[in-house]
Amino acid sequence: MKPTLLFSLLTLFFSAFVPSAFPQVPSAPAHVIVLHAARLLDIESGRILKPGEVLVQGERIVEVGSSVSHPAGAELIDLGDQTLLPGLIDAHVHLFLHPGAEDLQTVEESVPQRTILAELAARDDLMAGFTAERDMGTEGAGSADTAIRNAIDQGLIPGPRMRMSGNAIDILGGHEDANRFNPEQHVLSNATYANNADELITAMRQQIKEGADFTKIYETGPDSLQDGHFTTPYQYTEAELSTAVQEAARTGRRVAVHATGEPGTLYAAQAGVASIDHAYHLSDETMRLMREKQIFAVPTFTISEYFADHAASPAQAKREHDLQDFHVQEFRKQLAANVPMAVGSDVGPFPHGTQARELVLMVKYGMTPLAALQSDLLNGAKLLGWQGQIGVLKAGYLADVIAAPGDPLQDISVLQKVSFVMKGGAVYRK
Repeated sequence: MKPTLLFSLLTLFFSAFVPSAFPQVPSAPAHVIVLHAARLLDIESGRILKPGEVLVQGERIVEVGSSVSHPAGAELIDLGDQTLLPGLIDAHVHLFLHPGAEDLQTVEESVPQRTILAELAARDDLMAGFTAERDMGTEGAGSADTAIRNAIDQGLIPGPRMRMSGNAIDILGGHEDANRFNPEQHVLSNATYANNADELITAMRQQIKEGADFTKIYETGPDSLQDGHFTTPYQYTEAELSTAVQEAARTGRRVAVHATGEPGTLYAAQAGVASIDHAYHLSDETMRLMREKQIFAVPTFTISEYFADHAASPAQAKREHDLQDFHVQEFRKQLAANVPMAVGSDVGPFPHGTQARELVLMVKYGMTPLAALQSDLLNGAKLLGWQGQIGVLKAGYLADVIAAPGDPLQDISVLQKVSFVMKGGAVYRK
């Protein structure tokens, strides 16, 4: 490791335990703030208010409109020719991953080192305007994610509001097992083993004990696309997934699955999971059940684009591009079928803080900017279990507010240039 990188990591590590040495983490201001900008997005109605103002007191929004009250002594933050909108939500992130060989970093890097890097990732995501996220597995770092979540909640480090799964759950020889390594070396899986319903319950109870907010299960993989025909083996039956869903519900939690195609996606929909992430291929029956049960598809286009652009060989690049093209065609069918959508980027294997690209790609592949933002903000809040708290600029909601140049309903890419970030009434970027 380069000395400069080591120094940076040590500085971050010690600052996490000495709050006074971490001045970039502000506490929620006691005074009143008025945010003013040229525009404000009313995400529920789909209208742009001109101008837009938000009155914030403590961690909550008090008033929203083209003009709000300006109490005596209130701090006015004039953001000029920008649009105010709710903080963005990424429903599929990996704080414990970074660009590079994923299977090697999870073996070569210690859990303490990966935890420090996860702190940096959380900060980068927040500064990019993502004020709430769902972490879909620590990839072998166990429940270290709960330490990150708790430190953020306690104001020790900057980061989004987090929902954490701990390790994901997988079968022996499954999607995240160390299948490419010499078996004699006994390299550990990046997920927790569970080979039947009883073992699923045991693994889930252990993760809940360690602080997991929800359960992430690998349901399919590896994937294959031959002559336009997509196949992927399932890992758990509908009955086994139903057991997991029921066990999660016992403690008020839910299950999310990595599921790319049939029949695993159908089993997941029948079981009643909260989301089907990646969702390359969904049958008509699966889409019907997702509409009926309001199960969200989370497409994760950005990770596929990144893998295609950074493939190790031309053959691998072609495979990734072909898979993305197939997914785009299926995504358009899913939109036509009114499958509920949420926004998740799978950030981690590509750089944290750049995942607003996911919104750009969802618009490129068939959504309107408003539909993409409503999927991100309204559906994202529901998926993370924070509806009525985040995702809308409205009186009584948490003051998670960002600003971006221009009008995101005209050009969604402006969300890649967020210049102001407030979370819970505290200004993190200005």
